[in-house]
Amino acid sequence: MAEYFNLPMLGQTMEEGTITKWLKAEGDYIRRGDIIAEVMTDKANLEVDATFEGYLRKILATEGETVPVNAPIAIISKTPDEDISSLLTTSATSEPQPAAARSEAPEPARAAPFAETPATAAARERLFISPRARRLAQEKGVPLTSLAGRGSGPQGRILERDVESVWQELMSAKPRVTPLAEKVAAEAGVDVAAVAGTGVGGRVTKEDVLRATAPSVAPTPPPPVAPPAPPAGAQAIKLTGLRKLVAENVAKGFFSAPPVTLVVEVDMTDCVNLREQLLPEVEKAYGTRLTYTDLIVKAAARALREHPMMNATLQDDQILIHADINVGVAVAVEDGLLVPVLKNADRKTLGEISRELRELADRARAGKSTPDDLSGGTFTITNLGAYDVEIFNPVLVPGQTGILGVGRIAEKPAIREGQVVARHLMNLCLTFDHRVLDGAPASRFLQRVKQLLESPITALI
Repeated sequence: MAEYFNLPMLGQTMEEGTITKWLKAEGDYIRRGDIIAEVMTDKANLEVDATFEGYLRKILATEGETVPVNAPIAIISKTPDEDISSLLTTSATSEPQPAAARSEAPEPARAAPFAETPATAAARERLFISPRARRLAQEKGVPLTSLAGRGSGPQGRILERDVESVWQELMSAKPRVTPLAEKVAAEAGVDVAAVAGTGVGGRVTKEDVLRATAPSVAPTPPPPVAPPAPPAGAQAIKLTGLRKLVAENVAKGFFSAPPVTLVVEVDMTDCVNLREQLLPEVEKAYGTRLTYTDLIVKAAARALREHPMMNATLQDDQILIHADINVGVAVAVEDGLLVPVLKNADRKTLGEISRELRELADRARAGKSTPDDLSGGTFTITNLGAYDVEIFNPVLVPGQTGILGVGRIAEKPAIREGQVVARHLMNLCLTFDHRVLDGAPASRFLQRVKQLLESPITALI
């Protein structure tokens, strides 16, 4: 006998989940306890295991699709050739009931523009409706029972446009007016059909009628407030050009994403020694002087390849993971800050990184950067070590998930194998967009950069 496999409730507060990956394919035989899919909730990425055996005949919820708890996500049958057409037809209009129906006390009645029926609660469980459509129906006061059979999505799923359609039909009926508003309107001789409702779902309230009867008087605008005069002796510098652009980008990066900064200490002793050894070789082969920034870019590019979520952009309701690793390196110029971009940094040798970064920085300082020099970045590094800065909070570049701040390298006492020894220590400060990453994966990326710098030969392999 074929039956639906519904999305189980994997947490007490779980209302919906997004299918991130199917681990079984259509036609596979599934045993009880097999992990068949991965689901992302608002709390974590969780595994879904099979609660009964059979053949996975049809996947109903595709990867990336968000479905409510108890919605059918697959059809499983006892035999590989059993007829499942009836289940496919049923899934186009409704969801099956959960195996064990829950007995819940009815909620107190809430004011709504349309009457609720006793079947509404049951319909809420049965309907195959998207979470967004469900929220829209609640906001507009559309009873879920009125949506039955109105779904236009895959397998008859009810979408936002279906809610809007039903809403318009209900709106075309007689005006929805509270009894008190209807009485006040009758006494004042006001046509309620011409009154814009501000109540739940556009319902006309007493206040709406009173506003309609009040004389229309435009409020007197407040007098313009003159900007405060600058303090005596202060010099006013107009925000223009590059400084204005930097200000706008920094503000956008700071206020458009919830930033979190992590700091880790790195033992750069081996990196210092390696740089000393490679200085003459790199200068001879590439005509450039190897810097610590070059080594850090090399390590970061390697870590980005291993941790692609740090090399991503949040765009609307999706995360775009970039195929190319383009590392921007902040360069201080006369009137601000530029971030030229080293394209495909993970594919370049250390010598190529050193040479190209020097060329990019030279053009930036000379005011000759090209649009291509300053575009396409997917991650940024900013180094304030030359200014004796040890720890700071770098601000995200708009559209990027991470920025790595580099502090100064200082010789300090450290404990190694029970002995106090002098080591070259440096702080790395990673700011990341918490909408894209959580603390644990961001920390793993930062730890990987630390490992590569503390064993720099690994980064060069």
